[in-house]
Amino acid sequence: MTSIQQRAALQRQIWQIANDVRGSVDGWDFKQYVLGTLFYRFISENFTSYIEAGDDSINYAKLTDDIITDDIKEDAVKTKGYFIYPSQLFANVVASANTNESLNTDLAKIFAAIESSANGYPSEMDIKGLFADFDTTSNRLGNTVKDKNLRLAAVLKGVAGLDFGDFEGSHIDLFGDAYEFLISNYAANAGKSGGEFFTPQYVSRLIAQLAMHQQTGVNKIYDPACGSGSLLLQAKKHFDAHLIEEGFYGQEINHTTYNLARMNMFLHNINYDKFNMQLGNTLTEPHFADEKPFDAIVSNPPYSVNWIGSDDPTLINDDRFAPAGVLAPKSKADFAFVLHCLSYLSSKGRAAIVCFPGIFYRGGAEAQIRKYLVDNNYVETVIALAPNLFFGTTIAVTILVLSKRKHDTATQFIDASGLFKKETNNNTLTDDHIAAIMGVFDSKENVAHFARSVTLEEIAANDYNLSVSSYVEAKDTREVVDINALNAKLKTTVAKIDRLRAEIDAIVAEIEA
Repeated sequence: MTSIQQRAALQRQIWQIANDVRGSVDGWDFKQYVLGTLFYRFISENFTSYIEAGDDSINYAKLTDDIITDDIKEDAVKTKGYFIYPSQLFANVVASANTNESLNTDLAKIFAAIESSANGYPSEMDIKGLFADFDTTSNRLGNTVKDKNLRLAAVLKGVAGLDFGDFEGSHIDLFGDAYEFLISNYAANAGKSGGEFFTPQYVSRLIAQLAMHQQTGVNKIYDPACGSGSLLLQAKKHFDAHLIEEGFYGQEINHTTYNLARMNMFLHNINYDKFNMQLGNTLTEPHFADEKPFDAIVSNPPYSVNWIGSDDPTLINDDRFAPAGVLAPKSKADFAFVLHCLSYLSSKGRAAIVCFPGIFYRGGAEAQIRKYLVDNNYVETVIALAPNLFFGTTIAVTILVLSKRKHDTATQFIDASGLFKKETNNNTLTDDHIAAIMGVFDSKENVAHFARSVTLEEIAANDYNLSVSSYVEAKDTREVVDINALNAKLKTTVAKIDRLRAEIDAIVAEIEA
């Protein structure tokens, strides 16, 4: 199968699962069951591969649990971070799903056992609570045990039917594509903004390439509002794994999405000792202060959310915000995230941040923060993207690229608002679009109606406005009219009209005579 065929088959299968449980599980909740089951299948298959180690004489799923010794279990947990007994494997549970009258409680026990297998080991906090949102006993699945089991079996069988070989050998990002499909189909119906939780893969690719551009190696990569981890994983997907030396770091405030991010790391074969995801409010309870600085930062923080801001007088002394001399407005935390990223960035690093466009031209505290960023030469590039690239919002967002290793004081502006491919519900960026942006980002050349490097003095004279439209002239797509040719044509037309009138008058006069 090609990637297009695999993606289409995946979407058909998910839609079939949705039809099997339609009317009982809200679309937004259904998402958790599909993704949780995908994860359960993956770690089962991944763990089986680890135990069998390529030995065809071993079939782990066929073994009995009592053959497992404490030494085998301990070695496995130290290496993989968790343990799964043969009877707990996805394949064995699926085989009896339709006839198992205690399927829902059996699954709950299995998930609890997988999580508790890490207790007392370094991976404990990375495994704990991974299945918290996969509530197999919830009334959302049905009012009776029988109803719950029927719907759980339908989801298990549906995910088992995804036949793309192993996860690593798949041409597509199964988890990411499944999540994207579910978000696009259910976010609007559920009255929730999918864009808050997910960065589309094509935007993630651009962000990762911007942050990692021309870096032969980075110590680690960080996302302070990591969502499901898609931005971090694009860095892994598009760059040699050895390029990111110490791993992947992220913080997320939403508990459900935090669990998805940890699942996503495992699904992409990033072991527990190579990632560190933390739960909490990045702006008021930041993690990883002891881990900074980071050579690469990628982020799509929530747009213009409320935060405590000036109501907490200690924040102005926080080393993340103090250098700017002002806090981001309480009703618009965008620049608080930007300053947080800057504080965590190394002297050789780059941060690529998706931003709400209003922060680049509004006055007040935001203007003061822009002045601080420009005067200290931290703004490398500002990129305006096309509208409707994200699920749940049609906003034409802007990417802010920060750097602490600029070679001059100019700031680059790129107008990529015309680069998009129209799809059914959303616009997308193609590989060619991304290549065009990266090409001019690398060269820093001035390209009419597309890119321009602007001096610090010009930006200062423009009150530190950083809107791309203020510096890159939009292409005039109006039809060019040749006035002389138009006048000549009008003159000929008027002459014809005069002649016709004269002929008509003559005919009328003849009739009246």
